[in-house]
Amino acid sequence: MNIRTISINALVAALYIAVSLLIQPFGFTNIQFRLSEMFNHLVVFNKKFIFGIVIGVFLTNLLFSPLGAYDLVFGVLQSLIALLVTIGVGRYIKNLWARMMMNTAIFTVTMFIIAFELHLALGLPFLFTWLTTAVGEFVVMFIGAFIMMALDKKISFKTLLN
Repeated sequence: MNIRTISINALVAALYIAVSLLIQPFGFTNIQFRLSEMFNHLVVFNKKFIFGIVIGVFLTNLLFSPLGAYDLVFGVLQSLIALLVTIGVGRYIKNLWARMMMNTAIFTVTMFIIAFELHLALGLPFLFTWLTTAVGEFVVMFIGAFIMMALDKKISFKTLLN
């Protein structure tokens, strides 16, 4: 991995943390609107962004999550699984917007992992918690897709790490 890739992924991780802190109380509970989740769309442009996103999730959960070890395991695992599935499936989808919507769907569905975490850690009802976390994830990822598409026109995420 070259220095440019490392540097840009460090910036992505830092942005993930900073944006997570903007609305911190709503990023760790059963009603989640973690705005930084929109950065998950970066892997649709270039799979090398996975490092910055996963490190950002890890550090955010390590430093700020009230759930401690639960969030380190389940939160990072959910992000990693969803990102890897998106990268794998994304190879077969050529349309950028379709890949972003597929990514949104994958992250929304895999929120069952976070619901399970919250069920274990806090005793919250699994199905209702899956619904509330999935709705929050869907809203952030759907709106985030428009934001990331607009940013891509200025920044060109696909070529940023090449």
